Amino acid sequence: MAGPAAPLRFSKMHGAGNDFVVLDLRGGAPEPDAELCRALADRHFGVGCDQILTVEDPLSEGAVASYRIWNADGSGSQQCGNGARCIAAWLVRDGAAARASASAGDGSFAVDSPAGRHAVWALGDGGYRIDMGRPDFEPARIPMRGYTSYQDQYVVDIHDTVIGFGAVSMGNPHAVIEVDDVDAAPLDSIAPLLQSSNAFPESANVGFAQVIARDRIRLRVYERGVGETLACGSGACAAVAVLIRRGLIDRDVAVRLPGGELRIAWPDDAATLSMAGPAAFVFEGEWNR
Repeated sequence: MAGPAAPLRFSKMHGAGNDFVVLDLRGGAPEPDAELCRALADRHFGVGCDQILTVEDPLSEGAVASYRIWNADGSGSQQCGNGARCIAAWLVRDGAAARASASAGDGSFAVDSPAGRHAVWALGDGGYRIDMGRPDFEPARIPMRGYTSYQDQYVVDIHDTVIGFGAVSMGNPHAVIEVDDVDAAPLDSIAPLLQSSNAFPESANVGFAQVIARDRIRLRVYERGVGETLACGSGACAAVAVLIRRGLIDRDVAVRLPGGELRIAWPDDAATLSMAGPAAFVFEGEWNR
């Protein structure tokens, strides 16, 4: 008769308050199922987190590792900017990034995510800069339903509630709503409506953005499969991309979220967008299965 399963080791981390349970699955360890994800993410009976991140063997030549993302409800996700920085910090502490970083010459290394390959740079202050790729405004690739071409402002009427928003993919779908006061933004009422609308067949992360100055915005994000988070890295990238397209902000912007500040830069429309911010270890633990 088989004995009890070995404890599952994990790291608890956060990036600007967006928190994660990190599991090392390199070597072919089984992925967490939806039930385990929900149990780990539970803030009362589990570890507590917004998402579970799994460190896995690399998918592309020269990458240090790959990672996958599991939301608190057990569903999968394609991209997580704050999670990418935490994975980078985890790999640096683990030592896996050292050889790749040294061979690159500029201190960078690469990781693979469900959305593609990302270059990473350690900033020396506990922070990391991640190449997040190019924003994609094509409705079919966000994906959105019912639209054949890009619009600066999409409008939907859901249960007699009219919602105007910008939309972009950062490897995952985002809706961005401009507001005058982010503190008063109706996240709990508007975001679920938009996430469940026919416009977003795969749901979407919904960001509420307030422009403070040409080089500064405030942002709150209601993530699919999670709810409101203290920070959302891909959401910060999406908000900046939409607002740059509208000519409202510059191309190097500080984004203030409830959990901290991120720096987003998009040099020009043909360039990739980068995100810089903190990554912190909270504690190490074992989950008794």
